Amino acid sequence: MHTVETIQSIMLSWGAGWVLWLLILLSIASAGVAIERWLCFRRRSSDVKALAAEIDAHLADGDIDGALESLQTVESVGAAVVRSGLKLADRGPEAAERAMRSAMAVERKDLEDRLSFLGTLGNNAPFIGLFGTVIGVLLAFESLADKGGMASGAAQTAVMSAISEALVATAVGIAVALPAVAAYNYFQRRIAVMLDEAETLSNLTLAYLSDTSGQVDRNMDGEV
Repeated sequence: MHTVETIQSIMLSWGAGWVLWLLILLSIASAGVAIERWLCFRRRSSDVKALAAEIDAHLADGDIDGALESLQTVESVGAAVVRSGLKLADRGPEAAERAMRSAMAVERKDLEDRLSFLGTLGNNAPFIGLFGTVIGVLLAFESLADKGGMASGAAQTAVMSAISEALVATAVGIAVALPAVAAYNYFQRRIAVMLDEAETLSNLTLAYLSDTSGQVDRNMDGEV
């Protein structure tokens, strides 16, 4: 019982105000992460049709160096994946495919960077607010005990104030969680789309590299 009383005393002495400030700070951090990720995703996006046409134009003529050069200034995920494959094109389509798979994994990790913070905050902010609510309810009961019941107006005011503070903590926790969850889901969808586009460009590149490899093998057989 002594331990319970000690914990209760600490919670009552601190109050629920610090929970609200914690939620506000987490909300600011969440907004900062969301903005940084949005700028990153905007920079790493591209018109996949235009990029595919550019790659197609060069690889159709067997101009691997030209394709690489045209992709050097493109920062998109698909361009980065294709570049990694074209750099190993002289080692065969299998090596190029492995290089692009490796690049895809690296790009996924980069895109998912700091998104776990949004997901964790979205899942746990309501519980942080609920913790503030529990403290507020304890304060309400403590005020009720100190005032000797609900007979006096002062007691009612103190209890209502504590309960109000408790409800505010819950509301703020939910308000912090909702944007974080929405941002997390949005970025996860963007990641899926961007990686799907990169996969499309990767398959296009491999189709040309495999065809080139086949032509080389046929030429060697003809020479023999």
